[in-house]
Amino acid sequence: MAKRNLSSGDPTADRRADYAAMLAEGGEHAAAAELLGQALELVPGWAAGWFLQGSYLEKAGAQEDAIAAYRKVVALAPDDLFGASLKLASLGAGSVPALPPSAYVEGLFDDYADRFDTALVERLGYTVPEKLSVLVIEQAGETVRFGTVVDLGCGTGLFAAAFADHAARFEGYDLSQAMLAKARSKGLYTHLGQADLSKEPAASGLFEGSPEARADLVAAADVMMYLGDLEAAFANAAALLNAAGLFAFSVEKARADTGYELRESLRYAHSADHVAKVLNANGMHIIRQSETTIRMDAGQPIIGLLFIAMKS
Repeated sequence: MAKRNLSSGDPTADRRADYAAMLAEGGEHAAAAELLGQALELVPGWAAGWFLQGSYLEKAGAQEDAIAAYRKVVALAPDDLFGASLKLASLGAGSVPALPPSAYVEGLFDDYADRFDTALVERLGYTVPEKLSVLVIEQAGETVRFGTVVDLGCGTGLFAAAFADHAARFEGYDLSQAMLAKARSKGLYTHLGQADLSKEPAASGLFEGSPEARADLVAAADVMMYLGDLEAAFANAAALLNAAGLFAFSVEKARADTGYELRESLRYAHSADHVAKVLNANGMHIIRQSETTIRMDAGQPIIGLLFIAMKS
């Protein structure tokens, strides 16, 4: 399980980093970067410290120095646990990765699990599970009850909670073991397992001891935002669906009409055209689409697209 070790291992460096964080919280990012620089002189191999340094320098307006710090992170942590390659891409200093580092996504949600429901739902007005649930019910009917629902990127179980009256059995999969533990505590799933949607079906973990074509509904609420290239994710959904099954999922809406883009939030946004093309390439087509606000970010609404697809 990927976990971010934020300690440098040097008490003096850690104290300076703590003081730097206090300065940054007060908006003094240049001073925070200077103080953290002193800590990094003591522990020059501290990847987490260099990542923090990059963020302080970026907020202080020292973009070139921030880029240099993020490049240091990539060199020190080849698995890119901190997502420095995404930062470089967002600053125009690297190409946009087709997929984010799996270690970064796993670590991000392991760290986020304990406060996920409160932070996302209560503070950011996250509504995708409820809105996606409503869209499926509108499509399939108020009395619909699916036999097996496979919840991809299930997180803490928000979609299962919203859709509980319409499913006989839930399977949940996530990259983060900490998220899976939170979902398990809610008692909504018959089966929970770790899986990586960025990998093709044979390697994703979705079919270890479980057959293909077993799902009446595949749901992926707020998952595609952490994938640029949707090919593997959609191939997994197609392999899970039975002939009459539905695939319900969300994306953040891209500004461009085609393709996908990496945003400053380090989440990906996709165009409806791109979604349709990748679905078609995997033997599926859109039967319902809706545009809506899916969350708030820095006080601004994030516009998303909700889709229901099925096999062609």
